[in-house]
This record gives sequence, structure tokens and C-alpha cells, in this order.
Amino acid sequence: MYGLCLNIFLKPLIKATEIGIMMSDPAGNVHHCFTPLAAYIVDTPEACMLACVHRKTSPFTLASYLEFGDTFFFLTPKPLHHWHKEFYDHNLQWCLTVVGMQELDFHISILQPTTGYCHFCGGISKLKEVTGRVHQDLQRYLVGLITGAAPRRFVIAICALTDIRYMVQSPSPDENLLVHIDRSLLIFHENKDVIISLGAWMGMKKAINNWFILKLELMQSITASSRKVGALIQWSTDTTEHAHISEIKDPAWHINNNDYDPQICRHLDCQEKLRQFFEDEVDKEYKEDDGDCDELTDP
Repeated sequence: MYGLCLNIFLKPLIKATEIGIMMSDPAGNVHHCFTPLAAYIVDTPEACMLACVHRKTSPFTLASYLEFGDTFFFLTPKPLHHWHKEFYDHNLQWCLTVVGMQELDFHISILQPTTGYCHFCGGISKLKEVTGRVHQDLQRYLVGLITGAAPRRFVIAICALTDIRYMVQSPSPDENLLVHIDRSLLIFHENKDVIISLGAWMGMKKAINNWFILKLELMQSITASSRKVGALIQWSTDTTEHAHISEIKDPAWHINNNDYDPQICRHLDCQEKLRQFFEDEVDKEYKEDDGDCDELTDP
């Protein structure tokens, strides 16, 4: 059913792939564009739905795509949710359990503030509603914070996952880099048993002794996806996710929350008209200046 809906929804794009379509860029310039479906950027639940698998089954694993199709040909890992959110939901929580919340908060709070780096003077154990930017800021510190305070093999496992997250953000990954990613994954798997033995992988009430972590499983498809669709960082949704703030949340501060949807739509329509008016005025001034120059050059 979902596939049929996609066929209906993507029909205009399929037609545009064949004959092209006139589209405007962010500056308002119109171009003749072709729109092939190169990748499908989705959250984890949507990826599972597309692959017709259970939410705890990877849509990228061998068992899945042999039965339902080679999904990693167009379903790409999503940096924000599959890498950075995995770090915050799992890696950071393991460290808080092993090192201790108060100890890790103390370690990060006494760090010297550095220009360009976020300083967590109040610690990190009680952070709420954190964004992908905070996830990335924390990744800069974590390995250094736990070194000497956690068992050696635990640090190696966390460091291996951190290395992977940095390497996969390369704008031009080559075969040598992909080999290093696979090697870091192997290092993690060789040392991950210490995470279970330390009781770091916690559920709501007790420690968990299995590795049924879908986002961790999705990291196994990184090199396969890179070989098929190129640099994975190009499929990042950071820009569209940030649009929720600039286009929705910020304007919402200036309304009374009555008839929310119509007010937001009117705001966006007003912004579009102002932008178009400004572009028309600039174009008009440019043509007038060009005409003046022609008059000066006439004999």
C-alpha cells in the first residue's frame, strides 16, 4: 500500500525525470531541471516501513534485502538520527553509567572554555531537548573525558564509534577511508562485550544483555551505501530540520497561537511576496542603470 502511494506521489517527479521541469532556485532564478530519485532520506521507522520489516529489524541487513529487496540502493543512513542521535541515546548513556553522572558532569564542567567549543558548565547528565548541534559538541569531548575514568576496552569501543562518525562525514570518501571505517567497526565489535559486562546498556529498570539496537545495526551499511550513492553527508537533513526553526518556530513567537496554521501560512506568503518584490526592484534598478550606460556610449 505504501509503495502504491509513493508511485502516485512521485508520478510528477518520474515525468520530470524524462522531460524535465522548470523550477526556481533559492534566488528565484528559473532553470530547466531533471529530478531523478537518487536517494530516499527517511527516519528509522519510515525506513523500516519502506522495507516492510519490523521496527527492530534493520532495513539494510542481508536478511532483509534478500527477502524484500536491496534497500540500501536508495535508503541512505541519515546523519542526524542514525549517527548523532545514536551517540546521544546510547554511547553517552553508557558513559554516564560506567563513569557516573556526577563524575562525568564534574569532568566536563571544569574544562577550560575554548573559543569555538560549547562549554557545558552545568554538566551534561540533565540536558533536555538537545539538538543535533549539541550532540556534535558532546562528541568532541567524550573520549577525552572518559579516558582514565573508564576501563581501557570500554574507551576503545567508544573511540571506535566516534572515529566512524567523523570519517563518514567526509565529503569525498575513497576506498581507503571506507576500509578504515570497516576496521573501526571491527574494533568496536571486538570490544563491545565489555559494555554488557559493565552493565552500561540499561533499560528502564535493569541492565540489558543483548545488542538489539537498530541505529547501531544501521552503521553496518555505511560502506555499502557509500559505494552505491557516494558521500553520505550529502544526504544530511540538517538544512530542512533547521527550517523548522527559521520558518515555523521563530514566526510562532510573534503570533497569539490562535488559528496557528493559517497564521503561519500567511506569514510565509508575506515573506515570499517581500522577497519577490525586493528581487523585482533590484532587477528594475539594474535595467535602468544599464539603460543609462547605453545612453552615455551613444555618439
